[in-house]
Amino acid sequence: MSGADTVDELNVAPGSIVVVRDEEWLVTSAEQGSDGWLIKARGLSDWLDGATATFYSSLDRIEPQDPREATLVPDDSRSYRKSRLWLEAFLRKTPFPYGDQTLTVSTRMLAAPLGYQRAAVAKALDPQHIRPRILIADAVGLGKTLEIGMILSELVRRGRGERILIVTPKHVLEQMQHELWCRFALPFVRLDSAGIQKVRQKLPATRNPFTYYKRAIISIDTLKNPRYKAHLSRQFWDAVVIDESHNLTNVGTQNNELARVLAPNTEALILASATPHNGKEESFAELLRLLDPTAVAADGTFRKDDVASLLIRRHRHHPDVAAEVGSDWAERAEPVHTLATPSAAEDRVAEELSHTWLHPESGKSPYSGATTGLFPWTLAKAFLSSPAALAESITQRRAKLNPADADEAVELKALGHLAELNDQAIDDTAGKQAALVERLREIGVGRKSTVRAVVFAERVATLRWLTDRLPKQLGLAPENIAMLHGGLSDVEQQEVVESFKLETSPIRVLVTGDVASEGVNLHAQCHHLIHYDIPWSLIRIEQRNGRVDRYGQKHPPVISSLILEPTDPAFSGDLRVLSRLLERENQAHGTLGDVASLMGKHSVTDEENAIRAVLAGKSTLDEQVRDIDEIAAGDDLEGMFAEFDLAEAADAQSVSELPEAPSESLYPDDLTFLTEALAAAFHDVPESDPSKGGVGWAVHKNHAVAELIPPRDLRQRLEQLPQNYLQAGKVRERLVLATSPEVGNAQLAAAKEGKGVAGTTWPEAHFLGPLHPVLDWASDRALSALGRNQIFAIRGDVDGPTVLVMGTLTNRRGQLISRVFSTATFPNPNNPSFCVVEPVTDLGFLTTDTGLRPGSWNPGPVDDVEQYQGLVPIAVDEAATALQVVLDAQETFASKRLDRWRRRAGRWYSGAEQLELFGARRKKVDSLSRRIAEEQRLAESLAPTQQLVRPLLLIVPAAEADGKDQ
Repeated sequence: MSGADTVDELNVAPGSIVVVRDEEWLVTSAEQGSDGWLIKARGLSDWLDGATATFYSSLDRIEPQDPREATLVPDDSRSYRKSRLWLEAFLRKTPFPYGDQTLTVSTRMLAAPLGYQRAAVAKALDPQHIRPRILIADAVGLGKTLEIGMILSELVRRGRGERILIVTPKHVLEQMQHELWCRFALPFVRLDSAGIQKVRQKLPATRNPFTYYKRAIISIDTLKNPRYKAHLSRQFWDAVVIDESHNLTNVGTQNNELARVLAPNTEALILASATPHNGKEESFAELLRLLDPTAVAADGTFRKDDVASLLIRRHRHHPDVAAEVGSDWAERAEPVHTLATPSAAEDRVAEELSHTWLHPESGKSPYSGATTGLFPWTLAKAFLSSPAALAESITQRRAKLNPADADEAVELKALGHLAELNDQAIDDTAGKQAALVERLREIGVGRKSTVRAVVFAERVATLRWLTDRLPKQLGLAPENIAMLHGGLSDVEQQEVVESFKLETSPIRVLVTGDVASEGVNLHAQCHHLIHYDIPWSLIRIEQRNGRVDRYGQKHPPVISSLILEPTDPAFSGDLRVLSRLLERENQAHGTLGDVASLMGKHSVTDEENAIRAVLAGKSTLDEQVRDIDEIAAGDDLEGMFAEFDLAEAADAQSVSELPEAPSESLYPDDLTFLTEALAAAFHDVPESDPSKGGVGWAVHKNHAVAELIPPRDLRQRLEQLPQNYLQAGKVRERLVLATSPEVGNAQLAAAKEGKGVAGTTWPEAHFLGPLHPVLDWASDRALSALGRNQIFAIRGDVDGPTVLVMGTLTNRRGQLISRVFSTATFPNPNNPSFCVVEPVTDLGFLTTDTGLRPGSWNPGPVDDVEQYQGLVPIAVDEAATALQVVLDAQETFASKRLDRWRRRAGRWYSGAEQLELFGARRKKVDSLSRRIAEEQRLAESLAPTQQLVRPLLLIVPAAEADGKDQ
């Protein structure tokens, strides 16, 4: 064993410099375990070229640089450029304290910092929690993706977002990837079917792909593959995001098992769902357990307070939301419900369905199966979709029947007669289809119009039927009608969705199934939505409407529906139920904001069954759809959520006012820093030919755009960017940056108009946000300006030699809990042991009282810098003593937070001991007990363990000096 450092001997923290294998490394994380330290670091020498590495103290000799022995280096650069760049890079690379309740980077991205979205960040970063765990249950359309991006960006800045996994439905993979990269500069590798194929080409079959990509976005369908599930069980993440998380609640399903693998193996867990529960307490408790297993008692019960600490929930008309979205979310127009007159052939089919199958005089339909009440309505629902859908249902049923069986023979004959009638209805004169064409023309869809519409239908046969017929009937080309359904591959689905977002897209009518009812943003160029089929579920209606009725919609969303009205009075009366269902959804949208509570089913399938019972005359709509006042007054799970909505509205103002952190930058903006860093790294010739030492750096100030030719080490980092963006934009050859938020947003808007790179939605110029990889690369370059354990010495307006010092408090996992700056000043040159330590609350003094202020000049390096060398260890020791009080207070707060969690875990164990458990219930409680024990071990590792003080800069009093600026 070559390592010689014990657990107690190694004194490192993020930001420390260590020497390993005779090379200097910047520590990015340091985790203390039972057998030593795990150090993750980035190389600082030119030879290492910014490479990252992981070291174990049990295997390698890790030599921390003693801050007391830091060597002073006089800065001889023009205007102290070296010192400014090094200090700026150090501040950028040092994680922000996790417990600090301010916003550092999320409000400086391409996302409007709305108060209700800030509230989600505040909830996720609540210092009362031992780690970030949150369920974002905002209603459809509020911008959950933006909230996710804000949370992740703040975690990254706090050093808690190096490894991130995002799990989404497959049709929104690119949408999520696009938003996180374009708005937050967070690059994710998209592992769709094409992406996985590329991984297989790069990696051996036995290699864990999640160790190769530190940030990945993948569909839950892909992850359910046993091969990937096994890889996941051996992988720990800093953050995991699971979108549409309501699909995780059913215990025993593959989705639930996957979530149980991911939840313990990540520090931060963000679940997102507009329909966070299905009305069953046990299912919702399962979501809570994923976030925090102690939130649900051993007997399965939980309290509102348990939910409040883990969940945030608002809707369109909450006061805090409505006051902010303004013109960025136009109010929904009055819905348009059209009663369509069926063709004569359709009417005969409806009459046959009513008299023979739905309301037979004999009281019994020809159906020969066991569930006699269901199949007739299956046929009716298919008919209401389209004659093509009914034909498909008849064919599928007939294929299962045996003519030798007497009962089945009767059904076969009835189905045959129905098929004959239906065959006459499959033509262009179908009533509802004609009504659709009329509605599309009415809203302006046509050959020379840019108006678009989304048409929802439930059956794939209907989608194909409409796609074949609409071009001719509307006078459009086939490319003007696009079809989207779950049978398409993930790549095909993403291509359709991304095309529809473009202003230049040829698509005028998107005919889609309910695969597009969750998560897909279709509002960029469209505000018309038509329900060709009426879902028998309020949840599904709301989900569909949310595709165009959402934040960012500039035009009033217009929701239309087509309801067939047969002449048969029984069947026609049945269908009036569907029109009332649409009216109830619209009412709930404007008042409650959560239509799922109206029926209390919280499940599309259960709501469909309830409506089927209403149609069959076994119940009434008023019995199935409750009054809003009843929901708010209820004491069940739905009532709790309704009350929680109101409480959130009342509390939102206080939690939304999360302040922004004061700037620590020594530069007015990121562009100035990048320009200086490039000039220093490439010897002041950034505009020259790259082959001669430059990077082709050019800033077009009038257009707020900059560009450069990436050198080799930057190109390597760019490989982690979205592959479509890399290929379309050719950014490895020339990287174009938008240098202001206004231009960044304009570039995004232009891309939606088809003016992005290669006609895609990727912008020509990517916004230079604070987390952009090029800034991280520039910071690493700047850090290499100093050698091992060195600090710069400069002049400034100080009373005596002054050492700028940073004190940090970290936990056993090396995560930064607190960070404090101070100055150690030596006012008496005759008594160098006398030191005055003062806290620094604003690093702005560096740009006002030192040579680092704008416009300053450097008269030359500090003379005889060795005379100040003895001040460094004194400054470190004195600062450590002075900072002890501050850091101890932070340590006390962090310890109290852990104590609260320990007490909660103790209550869970106490409750479990009082239960009489047998069989499966015993196994479940035992499993939870082991999970909580693991959580407890994790909690202990988060306890504050280490204080570290490090000198950053020496400032000596400015002296009279002649000479020119160096």
